[in-house]
Amino acid sequence: MTQEITVQGTVAEGFEAVREEFAAFVAEGPADYEGQLCAYVHGRRVVDLWAGEGADGDSLYGVFSSTKGAAHLVVAMLVQDGTLELDRKVTYYWPEFAAEGKGALTLRELVAHRAGLIGTDTGFSPKELADDRAMAERLADQRPFWRPGTAFGYHALVIGALTGEVVRRATGRTLQDVYEERVRAPYGLGFYLGLPAAQEPRFRTTQPLRPTPGEQALLDSVPSGPHTLAAIAFNEHAAEPAALDSLPNDRLVRAKGPASFGGVASARGLAGMYAALLSEIDGKAPLLKEDTVAEFGQFHSVGYDLVARAHRAYGLGFQATADVWHPFLGAGTIGHSGAAGSQAFADPRSGLAYGYTRRRFAFPGGAAPENNRLAKAVHQATLAH
Repeated sequence: MTQEITVQGTVAEGFEAVREEFAAFVAEGPADYEGQLCAYVHGRRVVDLWAGEGADGDSLYGVFSSTKGAAHLVVAMLVQDGTLELDRKVTYYWPEFAAEGKGALTLRELVAHRAGLIGTDTGFSPKELADDRAMAERLADQRPFWRPGTAFGYHALVIGALTGEVVRRATGRTLQDVYEERVRAPYGLGFYLGLPAAQEPRFRTTQPLRPTPGEQALLDSVPSGPHTLAAIAFNEHAAEPAALDSLPNDRLVRAKGPASFGGVASARGLAGMYAALLSEIDGKAPLLKEDTVAEFGQFHSVGYDLVARAHRAYGLGFQATADVWHPFLGAGTIGHSGAAGSQAFADPRSGLAYGYTRRRFAFPGGAAPENNRLAKAVHQATLAH
């Protein structure tokens, strides 16, 4: 049964097929669908669409791990500046990190999810999860879950706290403050790592996953246990585990903006950040030089992810998006998806910057499946334009 949900917004000439694809997806979906799609090509906004009762182009959503893209844009900028050096040991910036056999790990290995430091033995309290510095202090004393540098696994809730502590030690400022000053504020982006109280009315609470019976059967078939690497990485073994889909609905998380998962954004904000990373906008030079984009997009960890228990590929802090999610994209595409279904990336070969948000948690909890058809439609229009 089709649903009557109006798609609003605009597309540039030559991108009409993207609107049609978005409208077709929305019509096939649930009656309460709510989401946004935005894209830039060479710094020009070409797609700006949204759908759902109560939503508009400026609505803000919890974007979970898409936050990692903003966090590691900051790292990339500081590497480009010479403030950080990828092949220095983490202990050069953060001496306490050496505890429990972690002293040889380099910053390059850390941001490539190779530290083996996916969590702590006893987990984090809800208050600690919202506070990157509190997590970093505990992680410094933690024995890694595999020998650092020998394998990789998704540091789902902690990678931003770890890299953020390096940023703080090197600059004297939090990663969130550097992002606000150098990225969000200059471009007026609707993508916050720390949502001001004045912006709260724009936030749309994340709605929980509503699986079909078949999807629930698949979820039930996944091997689980309270002390597996996946459980530790997602803090499921903690005394007070928080449901993943509820994290952005906690005002403390929104206010502090933990750099692994606490970002709040619109699709405009997601796509706008990647457009600024890649292209000149309003006379401002791209945030990253071509060599920096290539360095951070180069495969650093590829193969079997010990946490995800599946094939994954990472650059430096960013997902290798063309390998993991969208094989039609250009080599060296950098981005990051989020658990509720958000997706954002920059394809340096086509000049495309893409952002997608949705309100209800998507199955199976990564980049929502519709991103394949939506990103493909945007990419095809970009190449044809």
